[in-house]
Amino acid sequence: MGAPSTGGEVVTSFQEVSALQESSLQVAESLRPNDRMIIVQILVIIFLCINMLLILTFIKKESFHTSARYILFSVTLLSDSLLLFVSDILVILTYFQFTIPVWLCIILTIFVVMYTFVTPVTLTAMTLERYVAICMPLRHGQLCSTRSTMYCILIIHVLSSAPCIIILSMFFAFASLKFYKQSMICSVEAFTLYRWQDHVRSAVFQFYFLIMGITIAYSYVQIMKVAKAASGDKKKLTHKGLKTVILHAFQLLLCLIQLWCPFIETAVLQIDFRLFINVRYSNYIMFSIAPRCLSPLIYGLRDENFFLVLKSLMPTSSCSK
Repeated sequence: MGAPSTGGEVVTSFQEVSALQESSLQVAESLRPNDRMIIVQILVIIFLCINMLLILTFIKKESFHTSARYILFSVTLLSDSLLLFVSDILVILTYFQFTIPVWLCIILTIFVVMYTFVTPVTLTAMTLERYVAICMPLRHGQLCSTRSTMYCILIIHVLSSAPCIIILSMFFAFASLKFYKQSMICSVEAFTLYRWQDHVRSAVFQFYFLIMGITIAYSYVQIMKVAKAASGDKKKLTHKGLKTVILHAFQLLLCLIQLWCPFIETAVLQIDFRLFINVRYSNYIMFSIAPRCLSPLIYGLRDENFFLVLKSLMPTSSCSK
């Protein structure tokens, strides 16, 4: 790598990264039987089908297309589906030790990093929508109109692309031109050349979730105040809004755990490689695959309007008519 050595802070050169990846994968090949990859592929296919069904449900009902809450929900579905698909491609490439050009790896990394953030940022926007609906009902129609929601989606993608820009900018600043002509086993970690770059990435991730956590906590407190003062139908609405905010907080927690996984795996790798392989496999299933489907599925099922449309798409519902 064309980067200068500074006080032992260089993680490793490209050649060393490649050598480490190849030796690691050779060991991993004996540790990860084919049935693990088969299980991952089955889960990905099942969860992608479920997400596609939820997206179809959104498309079928025209009234959903003008509601900020449902539009933002569809954004999380599309984001999670795209992230599942691209990350699964990377898993397959890594498992079979396929190398790809660096420029193609950069494109895949952009998608993975950006859409890792799109869902939690959108969940925060959905929480703010509930806050406006309950605490500022007279301004809800204006602030959460279809046009405003489109602007909101644009802002979500701009905010979600910032971590990706930061990570790749640090890489571009220190990588030599020779690097771009190479082929490599693609991973986000391959673009970290110095220890301090890893620390910056960690700081950016934690900063984002600190802001999102504060936003959700503030919305919850404000809705709680309205709930205590409300009565009758409004009290039921505010309590339902509280449950929705709690669900968004749970979804955000799952996303937060997923972003912590690489740092946990790096620490485990220093202890034992066999344990690292098992931890990475478990993390991918529990904190990457499962939350990207189960969380939106739960959200869709608990929404009465969405559930009725989803139920009408079921084959059993069609047979009973």
